[in-house]
Amino acid sequence: MKRTLIKDTPEHIGKEVIVKGWVDKYRSHGKLVFLDLRDASGILQVVSNIDIKLAEEYVVEIRGKINKRPDNAVKKEMVTGTIEMEALDIKVLSECKPLPIPIDGDGYDIKEEKRLKYRYLDLRRSRMHRNIKKRQEVTKFVRDYLIEKDFIEIETPIMTKSTPEGARDFLIPSRLQKGKFYALPQSPQQYKQLLMVSGFEKYFQIPHIFRDEDLRSDRLFEPTQIDIEMSFIDQEDIFELIEPMMIEMAEKVFDKRVKEKPFPRLTYAEAMKKYKTDRPDLRDKKDELAFCWIIDFPMFEKLEKGNLDAVHHPFTSLQDKDLKEFKKMDKIDEKKLLSFKAKQYDLVLNGSEIMGGSIRIHEREVLKKTFEILGHSPEGVEEKFGHILEAFEYGVPPHGGIAAGLDRMMQAFLNEKNIRDVVAFPTNTAGITSVMDAPSEVSKKQLKELGLEISKEKK
Repeated sequence: MKRTLIKDTPEHIGKEVIVKGWVDKYRSHGKLVFLDLRDASGILQVVSNIDIKLAEEYVVEIRGKINKRPDNAVKKEMVTGTIEMEALDIKVLSECKPLPIPIDGDGYDIKEEKRLKYRYLDLRRSRMHRNIKKRQEVTKFVRDYLIEKDFIEIETPIMTKSTPEGARDFLIPSRLQKGKFYALPQSPQQYKQLLMVSGFEKYFQIPHIFRDEDLRSDRLFEPTQIDIEMSFIDQEDIFELIEPMMIEMAEKVFDKRVKEKPFPRLTYAEAMKKYKTDRPDLRDKKDELAFCWIIDFPMFEKLEKGNLDAVHHPFTSLQDKDLKEFKKMDKIDEKKLLSFKAKQYDLVLNGSEIMGGSIRIHEREVLKKTFEILGHSPEGVEEKFGHILEAFEYGVPPHGGIAAGLDRMMQAFLNEKNIRDVVAFPTNTAGITSVMDAPSEVSKKQLKELGLEISKEKK
């Protein structure tokens, strides 16, 4: 007899079936025992008079008859609330020691360090199952939505070149070319632009990206990104793609109401003046979803060290009138540069930036000049960006795109306090990986193969 999933047991009233799962609850009433059996599909009440040692979280196989519950015992809130199982045989597949953390509540009151140490147990709680399943629904929805609109899903490399893009790179030493390093991508930025040069026109992927930056409640080392790029578009095309997608996702996947449609638009200057932030929370009530676009960002900003940097990234295009001025500039005019506006846009949800993008520079000389204004020498530009500058000599369509932080988006939709609660195995705030206790030391042999030595700094 094959296993029956718990969610399907109401279809077998009066028949014998085999179910397998974890003992969720265990209640003894003398010779009669009531237990709730849990599998990934649901919970089933089982009644047994079989003399066998059981405890909560034991993994068992039960053969039994599915019976209809009396009308006064029906539990309408459960999928299996109209039935129960009469156990005929019980096999213990795996015993369970007393759990180091409780899993019957939401887990908010347990120290995160302990929850992540025993993440495989923490994930058993219903809240975490809901979050992970909902995450899959979102990725499937996005994938289906974009493919229906003729986007091509293309994977780009994980091991790539270290280029300055904002955060520190995670580096991978090369065994074959000692002394050289790959970098894990902070974004597929250059590859997706190269795909536009390749003529694909509509690209997307849902990759991991990697940023070695300080962690907090809405930031991860390896977030997941919904990455989108299109050719022959302007800012309005991005808005016309994204707004309906987010509204449909909110209503169909999360069953939540969007406060305002179409999404309100605020310039960066307006948002900072009115809300003192470029991530305003426009909700009136806690259970609604308040989206807004932030537009007209400055192109450049002055850092504490006194040097200029791109507000978004150096591949972002200037707005048309500023681009004309930029092309005419034969020397750095810091005041004028700081007044320039970019074709950059962020999508904010309930006070959290969940998407960001821009129309890109597609002219080789403009891109080269931008790098030089940001402090790169001509030689440095060639070393770090020569590959894309060369590609831009072979016919580049105007293009642009947007990327969503999937984890942060899930956190906002689910109203979770911490981004790590929408990820199966995250790192903690010290960068220690759940369960595995990484990073860890490696052997001297491994270091020798890579041509590396560990420097012991004196304290």
